[in-house]
Amino acid sequence: MHVELNYGRGTLPIELPDTLGVTVIRKPVMPVHSDPAASVAKALSQPVGARPLREEARGKTSACILICDITRPVPNGLLLPQIVRALLDAGIAAQRILILVATGLHRPNEGDELAELIGDPWVLQTVPIANHFARNDDDHVLLGTTQAGTVVRLDQRFVDADLKIVTGLVEPHFMAGFSGGRKVIAPGVAHAETITTFHNARFMSHARADNCVLEDNPLHREQLEIVRMLGRVLAVNTVIDEHRRLSFVNYGEVVESHLHAVSFIREYAQVAVPRRFQTVVTSAAGYPLDTTYYQTVKGMVAPLDILAPGGNLIVASECAEGIGSPEYREAQRRLLARGVDGFFADISRQSHAEIDEWQTQMQLKPMRRGAVHLYTTGLRGEDRALTGVNLIESVSETVLSCTQSAGSSDIAVIPEGPYVVPVYRPAA
Repeated sequence: MHVELNYGRGTLPIELPDTLGVTVIRKPVMPVHSDPAASVAKALSQPVGARPLREEARGKTSACILICDITRPVPNGLLLPQIVRALLDAGIAAQRILILVATGLHRPNEGDELAELIGDPWVLQTVPIANHFARNDDDHVLLGTTQAGTVVRLDQRFVDADLKIVTGLVEPHFMAGFSGGRKVIAPGVAHAETITTFHNARFMSHARADNCVLEDNPLHREQLEIVRMLGRVLAVNTVIDEHRRLSFVNYGEVVESHLHAVSFIREYAQVAVPRRFQTVVTSAAGYPLDTTYYQTVKGMVAPLDILAPGGNLIVASECAEGIGSPEYREAQRRLLARGVDGFFADISRQSHAEIDEWQTQMQLKPMRRGAVHLYTTGLRGEDRALTGVNLIESVSETVLSCTQSAGSSDIAVIPEGPYVVPVYRPAA
């Protein structure tokens, strides 16, 4: 059987013998907008819990538009030209419209990468564009403290804008339930202290901090409280299909419109599977998500509900940019030195997470479930050892080895990786 996993900017072809029982898990076929630009225009004029964008912008003197960083395949080239033109038509001067890249604690997006991210030359030439830097103290303003004790500092450029707009892609997220909406604000443009507080071990280890879970999710709860501190925020939310085509777009008040988008994607991204498997093969979703090993962990966590205890999880991820940040590299070193239980014991005593160690904490989940095997062509030298998992040279050969050792020829394959969340629902 021939299958292809999302890998880098293309796919990784895998040949599997017909003697295996292969279950390929994909989202159901999603609707696709035949005229995406017209769909965006319609969304901006037919809002959820708000007025049309031109009306919201009328009388405002400044605007700040948040966009996700390069790790999210948001169709910015579709969204930004129409958003910016609406603001200009409403009378906001071009130099008073700022597009702010919501990097969180990720690196900035600059040069050719920024041009790719914006997706439209006219936008690049018309309005100012800047990156958020979470560690620049002077860039942030204190808004208060949440009930859970998170000190909330956000980028002052967003806080001070008369009109606040977030854009994003709504998809499963292995900590916050779903991406987009409120998450573009925090951690997107939050100060490092804020991010490291609600990414500490207490929040991350909560049973409800999981894919496709919003109710009682402590991260989601913090994010909603932060939105309330800001006052009125608008959002443009998108959903794309497996081929990165626009499947859904809406605009409106940030919380209400985001929930509409969540209701849409939930019907496709969560896929019921009637059994568990000893061998599961998946990807890290391909570019741009699989550019680092840091992001690859999402692909490891998403299929855990259908991985049998003690089973084998095989993940393909290009990791073209290597392992990730220096801080993440150090967290992985501590994992190797202390082991799974020792690492968790250490971080559990901290009120603030070390930067990026939460991704290492999330890797503990698949490591506790079974054996993790990684196919990658991008990691070099010490970075390969720092993954803490088994490095493999062939997905096909590893599948055969795992099925033989497990005594079961049945495997599950998830080509799209963490954009699909299999849910174990045994047959009646």
